Amino acid sequence: MAQLFFKYGAMNSGKSIDILKVAHNYEEQGKPVVLMTSGVDDRSGRGIIASRIGLERKVTPIMDDTNIYDYVNKMDHKIYCVLIDEAQFLKKEHVLQLIKIVDDLNIPVMAFGLKNDFRNELFEGSKYLLIYADKIEEMKTICWFCPHKATMNLRIHNGKPVYEGEQVQIGGNESYYPVCRKHYFHPKLK
Repeated sequence: MAQLFFKYGAMNSGKSIDILKVAHNYEEQGKPVVLMTSGVDDRSGRGIIASRIGLERKVTPIMDDTNIYDYVNKMDHKIYCVLIDEAQFLKKEHVLQLIKIVDDLNIPVMAFGLKNDFRNELFEGSKYLLIYADKIEEMKTICWFCPHKATMNLRIHNGKPVYEGEQVQIGGNESYYPVCRKHYFHPKLK
């Protein structure tokens, strides 16, 4: 029986490299996958999954009006898994479409993304994945400032922490640090 998986972690926890690894493992065995990412994240170009260690791959972008279920259901060959990167940017209807892929098409879905934003609020996609996922797994990384586990994302602007503002601001290490709770409230910034 297929399941919906949600793998979440703070920035720099290896989500993008993990999804590329999973896709490679399926495809190496001749098992086609559908690989998608949010169209919101355009750091490396729209429809690109790019890891910080330099691996990247062109994939199908998910826009607000994308029907993921229809896209997968219209494939003319067997799909062994649907892999979604930047799942925090999904809308509720996208998550419900992922559920239909699992329950109606019997295809496993693995979604990778952040759980909470820089204000420690849930993203819409993450909220509904936490509610509906069959399996939830935390991907761990360490705090930017100490050896403790990072559970939060600290937004930085001009060397200062930012705790208010628009939820979505696309960025990498120049804008966000993975941090533990202590250093979220008391970052060691110069």
